[in-house]
Amino acid sequence: MSRRLSLPAGSPVTVTVSPRGGKAAAAAGGASPGDGVVRRSSGITSPVSRHSIGSSTATLQVSPVRGGGSRYASRDAAADGSAEFVHYTVHIPPTPDRTTTTASAAASTEDAQELRHVSATIFTGGLNCATRGHVLAAGDAGAGAAASASANLSCKMRGCDMPASLRPPCDCGFMICHECYADCAAAAGNCPGCKEPYSAGSDTDESVDEDDEAVSSSEERDRMPMTSVAKRFSLVHSVKMPMASTNGKPAEFDHARWLFETKGTYGYGNALWPKNGHGAAGATTGFVGIDEPPNFGGRCRRPLTRKTSVSQAILSPYRMLIAIRLVALGFFLSWRIRHPNPDAMWLWALSVTCEVWFAFSWLLDSLPKLCPVNRACDLDVLADRFERPTARNPKGRSDLPGVDVFVSTADPDKEPPLVTANTILSILAADYPVEKLACYLSDDGGALLTFEALAETASFARTWVPFCRKHGVEPRCPEAYFGQKRDFLRNKVRLDFVRERRKVKREYDEFKVRVNSLTEAIRRRSDAYNAGEELRARRRQQEDAVAAGDALGTAPLAETGAVKATWMSDGSQWHGTWLTGAKDHSRGDHAGIIQAMLAPPTSEPVLGGEPAESGALIDTTGVDIRLPMLVYVSREKRPGYDHNKKAGAMNALVRTSAIMSNGPFILNLDCDHYVHNSAALREGMCYMLDRGGDRICYVQFPQRFEGIDPNDRYANHNLVFFDVAMRAMDGLQGPMYVGTGCIFRRTALYGFSPPRATEHHGWLGRKKIKLFLRKKPSMGKKTDRESEHESMLPPMEDDDHNQLSDIESSTLMPKRFGSSGMFVSSILVAEYQGRLLQDMPGVHQGRPAGALAVPREPLDAATVGEAISVISCFYEQKTEWGRRIGWIYGSVTEDVVTGYRMHNRGWRSVYCVTRRDAFRGTAPINLTDRLHQVLRWATGSVEIFFSRNNAMFATRRMKLLQRIAYFNVGMYPFTSMFLIVYCVLPAVSLFTGKFIVQHLDATFLVFLLVITITLCLLALLEIKWSGITLHEWWRNEQFWVIGGTSAHPAAVLQGLLKVIAGVDISFTLTSKPGGAEDGEEETFAELYEVRWSFLMVPPVTIMMLNAVAMAVATARTVYSEFPQWSKLLGGAFFSFWVLCHLYPFAKGLLGRRGRVPTIVFVWSGLICMIVSLLWVYISPPAGAREGIGGFSFP
Repeated sequence: MSRRLSLPAGSPVTVTVSPRGGKAAAAAGGASPGDGVVRRSSGITSPVSRHSIGSSTATLQVSPVRGGGSRYASRDAAADGSAEFVHYTVHIPPTPDRTTTTASAAASTEDAQELRHVSATIFTGGLNCATRGHVLAAGDAGAGAAASASANLSCKMRGCDMPASLRPPCDCGFMICHECYADCAAAAGNCPGCKEPYSAGSDTDESVDEDDEAVSSSEERDRMPMTSVAKRFSLVHSVKMPMASTNGKPAEFDHARWLFETKGTYGYGNALWPKNGHGAAGATTGFVGIDEPPNFGGRCRRPLTRKTSVSQAILSPYRMLIAIRLVALGFFLSWRIRHPNPDAMWLWALSVTCEVWFAFSWLLDSLPKLCPVNRACDLDVLADRFERPTARNPKGRSDLPGVDVFVSTADPDKEPPLVTANTILSILAADYPVEKLACYLSDDGGALLTFEALAETASFARTWVPFCRKHGVEPRCPEAYFGQKRDFLRNKVRLDFVRERRKVKREYDEFKVRVNSLTEAIRRRSDAYNAGEELRARRRQQEDAVAAGDALGTAPLAETGAVKATWMSDGSQWHGTWLTGAKDHSRGDHAGIIQAMLAPPTSEPVLGGEPAESGALIDTTGVDIRLPMLVYVSREKRPGYDHNKKAGAMNALVRTSAIMSNGPFILNLDCDHYVHNSAALREGMCYMLDRGGDRICYVQFPQRFEGIDPNDRYANHNLVFFDVAMRAMDGLQGPMYVGTGCIFRRTALYGFSPPRATEHHGWLGRKKIKLFLRKKPSMGKKTDRESEHESMLPPMEDDDHNQLSDIESSTLMPKRFGSSGMFVSSILVAEYQGRLLQDMPGVHQGRPAGALAVPREPLDAATVGEAISVISCFYEQKTEWGRRIGWIYGSVTEDVVTGYRMHNRGWRSVYCVTRRDAFRGTAPINLTDRLHQVLRWATGSVEIFFSRNNAMFATRRMKLLQRIAYFNVGMYPFTSMFLIVYCVLPAVSLFTGKFIVQHLDATFLVFLLVITITLCLLALLEIKWSGITLHEWWRNEQFWVIGGTSAHPAAVLQGLLKVIAGVDISFTLTSKPGGAEDGEEETFAELYEVRWSFLMVPPVTIMMLNAVAMAVATARTVYSEFPQWSKLLGGAFFSFWVLCHLYPFAKGLLGRRGRVPTIVFVWSGLICMIVSLLWVYISPPAGAREGIGGFSFP
């Protein structure tokens, strides 16, 4: 009898052997004699001394396993020494194709239990209170999910329940075990799922797939040596240094084992290179199965991105026109100064002052546009470099760095939870490795509505995300996807797409109903629980009264004073903000809360199955059903602490994510900006991981908006800024940070300097000095090898931009970053994981390929408890958070200041314009909301101008044109003062009959014509190289005048009050539209709503003054004895220019039915009367006599 053992190693196997031709009795495992059944022992049987078997001859044959290795067997005789059978306990040691399963199974079970515990527990804590874990009421969902997951991994052949291979042998993804696959391949060779023949690549040895499934982490660590830096700071456990020999020298490399694992010929210098890494079977002569050797150097040299300048046929005339217009403005202003108007000197002086400022403002706006560039990335190269099987990464796991996505919300009333839920769903379905993605939602209001909406979102994601992966739908935001007007069957070839789309659409409609009804459900639930609490309190009062001697209970009962709490669905009180504010439960006074809604996924794909087996809504056979980690975070808030609004919430997320996932890159999104292009994260990573990417601090994506009226009345798209100004800054040192849709390098947010920088000295910064802030390693020096850990610390500088030594940096890190040792230790790990690959040309301190292709560490309760401590209200005290680290405090526009600080340290940024919009959001289409949004931006710019963040104080590491661009950011609101005066001057000119020049001569008209023509030609060229339309450019010009006469002057006034008088500035959140389903008329209903605001007074006054002035001047000229048509035409032209720019504003005031609020007429009429009376007093009409028809103030 012979039996081949093919069982996993690590556990003993009991083999029952019977003598040849003899009779056997029943054995202890129930095996009948002579059947040769192999049974697994229930416990570890230690070897015992060998006993005699008598004359019987037993045969035990154990087939050797490839790769060597000995067999250790011991024979344990039965109770009777003359028994006719014996038990052999065979210990199979681990080999390259057989690994231990018991320990790994036990470990995976413990990890799964820990993950379920963490994901089912709310962690709270904060000031003067201990960190606690509140376990929610757990159902059978976890067990059911585990059972369905295990069922999905079983063989789909009828009557077979063996575990299926993780890599299906057929492209259709039919799950089949190795035994059934061998039977099918030997019979007809067709796949049972698709009935197609198996490909030649799948006809391999069975043990190959077993090797891929059973390779343990200990064997992966033995494959290739790593440097000491990689061993210390990489999460990689798949490689390690070979064991040292007895003489202290490193062990020799096992060439035989390497050949066995690679399944190929040895070396890269063979004359003939086998196709697909191994020779074709049966190829004995010629060059059959032989291919050309691959270009190994090309893989690391192929660029991930490329930068192209704008065509010189467009850029050269554009630069020439800027120079021509600059010269024309110089001559025009010189002529205007040398030719005053003696009849109206005050009018001439005001006009010249405004024109000089406008020329200066135009110059600040045009100079940064001299070097626009275009960029593109190659996603195929990214996948080939980071997701292709290599020597260090034989399984082809993703070697991409982790990305933590931040979503911030503050008020569920103004930011509907359904909008936030759609953003979260688009992030979870993004095309990025699941195990490398983590999503964090910051609820700065601590509302139970947001918490339960996120729980509903996590539940619906189990259906939505596999549906997106299976059918490759775009966009992956359900509201945007189901609301598309185009044909959804385009490019869809699967027969079950329509049926599954209908199911998911129905499920999404039910999901929206559940989310929208949460407000009422929470209120009713809280009322019911509070009523029960009040009844129990009254019962206790009655019992106390009876115990006090009032047996009859006639005395009136006092009020119970029960607090109206907000209750969760499991019957416990909510730890955040209650519907009725109370102590420790109000918007500015509540504990910190962290809840892992979705636990970190496993490293291996988990494939779904048919709905009947997996319990899913759709068929997910062959689809990875894992979900990224999803975490709810609400930082602690207490009275007396400055929480710094959105910037403080983002910094709390930075610390929380560093402890829980520690992705080296961070993407931040507003709650209404969803992922419109699922590959946007990959495109951003191309710039971060390409050559020179270690100097890039962030990758900014353009903002695109939905739900805007087709005419874009108030320039909500803002394409002139995003497609012209930002793309032009990309050719300098990089675009500015605009608050959302930006991928950050974590170490740049930590305040570290780039590894290399450039200082600009001399006239106009033409002399460049290269600075290497990180030391280059010297080859072969023992001192460098011993101090290698010191080079891991990123360069750090003091307030005067002087670089600190490694010892000083290590000493100051706890003082700068806070008291959390776990957070401080995560900094070096994040820096190492964000490095470039070391095999790239010019990279001196990189990470080895495959260093990140490992599972992340499991999330335990101690880690979440530490995360609770770093979001406490007192953690940032006496640290540099908000001053040098993270989002910068002290400004309404913290985004611009944060980006400016990074550029000031020498970092660069990149503007990533994708073919398909990366992110899309919503913008306020109501006039009042739009003006208040512009007011907030302009106020932040004024704050920047009067602070240390003014570009005039920038370091030499910032380019001159980049400095001009940032200086213009703080300067542009002040243009509004001159713009208001210049818009009123035409009306004053028409009223008085005077003009800004004494005579309309040819010189003035020629200058005016040249300036106007050059402006139009520059606009056409900008439209040409940026891709915007003329309509969009004109809308931007119109709203520049609208904002300059309404919001910008108010911003200057508020900024001056804050700087001079210390008056704090507070703004309310911009309301986010929740989406309408009643047609286009309801979608744009807010466009026609008129909401009065004090910001409307100046533009309404300017319009009325110019309209009345044109009528008065026309009547006076027509009925004049000596009409002066030239002055009328000059003033009327400028008045018409003003009215054309303010036309969208006037249309917005009319509303849908032409109704204007009465207050508008009252304020405007009053101001016009006051201005008219002042003018009559200053310049009375000719021929008027005092006391007779004259007017004088008392």
